[in-house]
Amino acid sequence: MQDSLYVALSSQIALERRLDTIADNVANASTIGFRATGVKFEDVVSGSGPKSVSFASSGKTYLSGAHGAMTQTGNPFDFAVQGDAWFGIDTPAGIVMTRDGRFSMNENGELMSLEGHPVLDAGSAPIQLDPRDGPPKAGADGSLRQGDKLVGAIGLFNFDPGPNFVRYGNSGIVPARAPEPVTDRSDLGVAQGYVEESNVNPVLEMTRLIMVQRAFENTAALMRQTDASTDDAIKTLGSKS
Repeated sequence: MQDSLYVALSSQIALERRLDTIADNVANASTIGFRATGVKFEDVVSGSGPKSVSFASSGKTYLSGAHGAMTQTGNPFDFAVQGDAWFGIDTPAGIVMTRDGRFSMNENGELMSLEGHPVLDAGSAPIQLDPRDGPPKAGADGSLRQGDKLVGAIGLFNFDPGPNFVRYGNSGIVPARAPEPVTDRSDLGVAQGYVEESNVNPVLEMTRLIMVQRAFENTAALMRQTDASTDDAIKTLGSKS
């Protein structure tokens, strides 16, 4: 009976973690560049043979690789990544990967993220524009021109988020290892005047939320039944002593 309680408890812990990720996804369904979080669970087996018991692991989070929808804004400082790559920004936490390309140019001509962090080129250096020449024109490869002059290029990076990754702000990811710049890739590019929406599907997440709530209720009912059975057994054994 105790084994069933432990199994149910491990299930509730796993469901609580899944509930947290669903809540975070739903809260960021409208966050530009947000990538949804998922959780993978594995069986943890205790004992061997017919006496083995399977428990739910605490789970490992992973980042969804699905792309969000592209929305045209017409703003020359809005950019969206086309393909499987990320923008790089320089933050107090180090280089952070993001799909949020809502940039701006400050009074010094630096290309900045929405939070005020420098946007990086492929060499991980801040991008410097000429504030007197207005918004740049971006090529499909991320190159930036002001007038007829090439002034820089927006860097695109690859990295492996890995399990239990760390977020920065609303849509940034802190890479566990140094990201790798990607160049000369025909399948990657930058679209100017567009942003990438969150890849969260609110309807799907709400369906998952209902399923998790029902599973939690079923597990709680099983625990109550197990407790009642334990109480009955104690009473029965106590009356015979």
